[in-house]
Amino acid sequence: MSTNHPVDTAEAGAEAVPGAVPDARRLRTILIAVSIALMAVVASVSGLNVAQTHLAVEFGASQNTVLWIINIYTLALAALLLPLGAIGDRLGRKPTLVAGLGVFGVANVVAGLAPSAEVMLAARVAVGIGAAMIMPITLAVITSTFPEEQRGKAIGVWTGVAGGGGILGMFLSALLVDIADWRGLFVLPVVLVVAALVLTVKAVPDSRESSAHRFDTVGALVSAVAVVGLIFVLQEGPERGWTAPATLVGLAVGLTAAVGFVAWELRRRDASLLDVRLFRERGLAGGSLTLLVVFGVQAGIAVVLFPFFQAVLGWSGLLSTVALMPMAVMMMLSSGLAPKLAAHLGSRPTMAMGIALAGVGLALMALFVSVDGGYLAVLPGMLAMGMGMGLSMTPSTEAITGSLPRDKQGVASALNDVTREFGTALGVALLGALLAAGYRRAIDGRLNGVPEGPAETAREGVANAVEAAGSAGRHAQDVLHAAQQSFVDGWQQAMWAGVAVMGVLFVYVVFRGPERRTPAASDETEATETTQATDATDATDAFQQSSVG
Repeated sequence: MSTNHPVDTAEAGAEAVPGAVPDARRLRTILIAVSIALMAVVASVSGLNVAQTHLAVEFGASQNTVLWIINIYTLALAALLLPLGAIGDRLGRKPTLVAGLGVFGVANVVAGLAPSAEVMLAARVAVGIGAAMIMPITLAVITSTFPEEQRGKAIGVWTGVAGGGGILGMFLSALLVDIADWRGLFVLPVVLVVAALVLTVKAVPDSRESSAHRFDTVGALVSAVAVVGLIFVLQEGPERGWTAPATLVGLAVGLTAAVGFVAWELRRRDASLLDVRLFRERGLAGGSLTLLVVFGVQAGIAVVLFPFFQAVLGWSGLLSTVALMPMAVMMMLSSGLAPKLAAHLGSRPTMAMGIALAGVGLALMALFVSVDGGYLAVLPGMLAMGMGMGLSMTPSTEAITGSLPRDKQGVASALNDVTREFGTALGVALLGALLAAGYRRAIDGRLNGVPEGPAETAREGVANAVEAAGSAGRHAQDVLHAAQQSFVDGWQQAMWAGVAVMGVLFVYVVFRGPERRTPAASDETEATETTQATDATDATDAFQQSSVG
């Protein structure tokens, strides 16, 4: 573990005393600033999904190019989270956040004005780079600024925005596409960035790591290669095929780089980018695994719910997004409740309760979904799922950030974010594949008598079946009914698989979940807070409340 200590930089008009705890009003402004910045990043992950048709028509682009315009952002973001999180620790979290907001905002303006697919792709890469500078720093600012007795609540707000912000961003994006032009999608992140930038400059204090070691350049590069390779496989596998040459090459490169990264970091010890030995501890391992699974299931649920709303219930994209809002709201509310429960019950019981609730939500959706049941058949499961995710995410995030010392909070936050991105990609790939396989198996026996052309199109997916029904003549209703019922069959298969995964995670957390406080960070955190309290006499009482006892 690193033995470096943070240096809090005083700024004129912003930080009166190095290391002093900001007052309550200032803390609220800091939390609002980082939450708005995080919202801009999270909303941009899913925002362009609602404009796929517009992108194809505007640029004359193939479906593969459109998917790359959407996915290249996530790829750049995930690949650079660890390196840029570590750089932010060294150069200063506030200047890194300000620079990231600037890059992110300018790149979104370029994307909004892009005259071609090539310019759009380049702009989306730049947006991903800016996002990788922003996302880990937002959480690092919270963990390095807020006193311990308030940190859990602040992390609860952060996890609520991270979890529900994607759905909220998709809703706002769909609304902009409906009432304006698809290029209006880029107005939302620019507005959010401007607001976050003003508040950041005004209120966010600077903190940084003072290190005698050189930056781990090799570790940063190898980690980026590993993440690119593995995320590429998860994104492209469903489209290209899991045995396609590009998929297999990406898998080989990603796995080789991941093994190389672990070997390199074990050699570096104190000078490493990430001390991989910390994964032996319950906090880091349990928190990372929980976030991986929970975000994977959440992303997979979206893959299932959207075609259900649109192709089975016949709803518009905007109405389908509105239908997801109760789950997002429940997730954000329970994220705020989680710190209180964790304080009374402990992190492990709170995480286990959340995982159990999420599993119950999946089971409810599997049991009661039907073509005729409509939205009300899945709403109870969605609400339980949202509540369970909110309860499990906040203590998981605290367990991860608490496992690394305060001067490595940029790295801790980046690790938290990388885990989320991997979980999202994994959930979309696996639950999407289960849904598709279940659909194809179920529909084969339901197309007897349907002409071969429409039948073959219907086998490709429920959305294709809706389109094929128009050319099926008197068999149109047969094709629609077969596709909708087969989709429900595939849905149930995917949901029960999710229940099984949640069950395994529940058992793991019950027996190997994090303790109430993470041992890896407690001694160093207390030492750091004691030093800061000595330097800032007006903050002594506040720090003693969180570090003594």
